[in-house]
Amino acid sequence: MSETPQDPPPAPRRSFRDRKLHAEGVLAGVAAMLGAGDIAVDLGANVGTVTETLARSGATVFAFEPDPVAFAALARRVSGRTNVQAINAAVGLSEGQVTLLRSVKFDDDPVAATVSSTIMPGKRDRDAAGANDLEVRQVDLIAFLRGLIAQHGRIAFVKMDIEGGELDLLPALSAAGLLDEIGYTVVETHQRKFPEKRKDFIKLRRLMSNRHSPLQLNLDWI
Repeated sequence: MSETPQDPPPAPRRSFRDRKLHAEGVLAGVAAMLGAGDIAVDLGANVGTVTETLARSGATVFAFEPDPVAFAALARRVSGRTNVQAINAAVGLSEGQVTLLRSVKFDDDPVAATVSSTIMPGKRDRDAAGANDLEVRQVDLIAFLRGLIAQHGRIAFVKMDIEGGELDLLPALSAAGLLDEIGYTVVETHQRKFPEKRKDFIKLRRLMSNRHSPLQLNLDWI
C-alpha cells in the first residue's frame, strides 16, 4: 500500500542577523544598479536608512513614513538631498485619515518603537489602551504609483515595509498591473506579528508566487 504524499517540512527560519545581512546585500546590489533618472519608492521609510542608501545612487526617491516621530528623523537625515521627497503619510487603498497604532513600548523609546507603528489592527505588540495612537494622513498608493508611471515611466525599485499593510496592498497592486510596471519590489511580511492573520499571509504568498517571478517580487527581503 503506497503512503500518502506529505508536504516537505518547512525550511528552517534564518536568524535575524542572517536575514539582515541578506537584506543589506540585496539593497547594496539594487543601489549599485540605480542612477540619475531612475525612480525608487520607499514605503515605510522609518528613519531613512534605506532611503539614504537609495538616494546616494542619484535616483529620485519617494519616501513614505506615517509616524511623525520617525518622519522627523527621516527629514533630518535627507535634508539637503534634492533627489528625495519625504512624505509624512501612510499608504493604503484610499485617500484620507487613518489611525496609527503604536507599540506598547512607545514611551520607553519613541524613536525605536516607531518601527512597530501600524495602521493594521491585530498586531501583537500594540498598545491596547491606545494612549499614543494618533490620526495620520493616508495616500492612495495605486493612484500615486499610476501618477508616477504616467510622469516618469517604469519605476525601478520599491521597498515595502508597512507592518501588515502588505496584506491588502500587494493583491491590489498585482490586480491593477502595477507590480509589472516596477523593475523589482522587495517586501518584509509580518506574519509573526499578526498571529490571527497567519492564514491570510500564507494565502498572500501563494497568490504572489503564482502571479510573479521572485526576480520581480521578493517577499523575503527581511
